[in-house]
Amino acid sequence: MAAALATAPSRARVWAALWVVYLVWGSTYLAIRVVVHPSHGAGLPPLLAAGVRFGVAGLLMLLLTVRRPPADGQPDPLGRRQWFAATVVGTALLLGGNGLVSLAEKRVASGPAAVIIATVPIWAAVVGALMGQGRVTLRHGAGLVLGFAGVAALVIGSGSGRADVTGVLVLVGAALSWAAGSVWSRTAPLVRRPLVMTGMEMLCGGIACALAGLASGELGQLHLDRVPAQSWLAIGYLAIVGSMVGYTAYVWLLGNAPLPLVTTYAYVNPLVAVLLGALLLHEHLSARTAVATVAIVSGVVLMVRRPHDRRPAAAAPVSSPASNEGEPQQQCA
Repeated sequence: MAAALATAPSRARVWAALWVVYLVWGSTYLAIRVVVHPSHGAGLPPLLAAGVRFGVAGLLMLLLTVRRPPADGQPDPLGRRQWFAATVVGTALLLGGNGLVSLAEKRVASGPAAVIIATVPIWAAVVGALMGQGRVTLRHGAGLVLGFAGVAALVIGSGSGRADVTGVLVLVGAALSWAAGSVWSRTAPLVRRPLVMTGMEMLCGGIACALAGLASGELGQLHLDRVPAQSWLAIGYLAIVGSMVGYTAYVWLLGNAPLPLVTTYAYVNPLVAVLLGALLLHEHLSARTAVATVAIVSGVVLMVRRPHDRRPAAAAPVSSPASNEGEPQQQCA
């Protein structure tokens, strides 16, 4: 008991890590918008940009972590089954999830995009119930209604703040893909070391994004001489800070902080994204966006909040933003 207390992390360290996750993951939507949206030149093609981001981040993560033995000393094989599972999960999360976000942010501002992606825990509850991995309770039902109402508020009607319908549908598809990949990953034969698992998924997902970009003809849209410097800086930020620093802080929190506190990122991140988009990209913060944000964040709170569970979360590969103990694996955008 005394030894446990002596090694427990301080509240200051826990909150410092939380704010890293809040700010870093909340800012990734803004960075994606800078990468793909034309600004004094040509934006980078979305899927090829995502491929570079995740491919570089995954390779660096693997080089830094793959030789470290598991903390429990038990075997943690890295064979064909593990690479196949990492390919499936990485493709669902990073091509189907983040890749579609990159495509959608050519049409939808970063703030509303983050708000729609915040529905991942809601979709995960539905997908999990359909796959027999859970059930939708009355509380979940209320969260579903609020989440869907928030998405509807962004597209129904006309006037200020109405989001592009195609862009919103692409974002809903991204949230569904991320939720499905997260639910499947709960039973997938992934490696047990979280950072190694993340590196594998990012590398495989990055390759999938690059291949999809090449297949869709994005190479012909790439004009390196017209890409502004801020787009290259944003790619570097997404790869190093967004993908590596943010996820490392998150994994540390899973093993050192109560799960209800860790999962607050799920409803803080969209608020951070909306504010950063308004402050730095001068995105219009309309009443419609505000109503949608309140509805969706309230629905997510109902989905992820577990007021009676104060146990530290184990650093397992599955339960991740949108991860542990049944929460969807929602890294960063």
